Amino acid sequence: MRILVIEDDGEAAAYLIKALDEVGHVAEHAADGEAGAFMAEEGGFDVLIVDRMLPKRDGLSIIEDMRRRGDHTPVLVLSALGQVDDRVRGLKAGGDDYLTKPYAFTELLARVEALARRNRPAEVETTYRVGDLVLDRLSHSVTRADTDIPLQPREFRLLEYLMRNAGQVVTRTMLLENVWDYHFDPQTNVIDVHVSRLRGKIDKGFDRPLLHTVRGAGYMIREAGPDRGGEVAWVRSGG
Repeated sequence: MRILVIEDDGEAAAYLIKALDEVGHVAEHAADGEAGAFMAEEGGFDVLIVDRMLPKRDGLSIIEDMRRRGDHTPVLVLSALGQVDDRVRGLKAGGDDYLTKPYAFTELLARVEALARRNRPAEVETTYRVGDLVLDRLSHSVTRADTDIPLQPREFRLLEYLMRNAGQVVTRTMLLENVWDYHFDPQTNVIDVHVSRLRGKIDKGFDRPLLHTVRGAGYMIREAGPDRGGEVAWVRSGG
């Protein structure tokens, strides 16, 4: 992880940079507000640690400028100003977290790493599995028990949506909006036809059905259980 430390106290900065380096992170140092603002604008950092009281430029103004230009790099404000109003001001300026001096390095490290995790883009799932059924979005392929199952594009989208919501009831409205891009009911049996065709491809010839009709609710794909002919009852809970 690449971290920018904006701190005017040379001794404190050297201690922090050495400690970050010892745990495997790369820390760079700016000794005043102007240098820190320039380096922050250059970018490429995973997290910034910013002191509030800096020569040449206040730390909060650096953060405010970052947010105004759309820079969402996580910022930990590190300051001797620890009153409630001070912390509130730091967070309102755009800081993501606020730690007062003196501090324990283990706590600072935990906060910095938490900020980095929070900012990390979520991994896009490319493979879905339900029992022995596997859908690979990258290769656009579907297999069950290592047997290739060729699908038409609409069938693939239908199966992908069902598998993305495996174990949950998927209603007709959800399918119309997310698979057909309809925001109205065309009053046709298009869904029933495609589900029936898909069921024939992924379930026919296998011991247990995976694609189930949930009476009065919609459809569900789930790991194989007792064979009930591809249909399960939907029981509403409540008083």
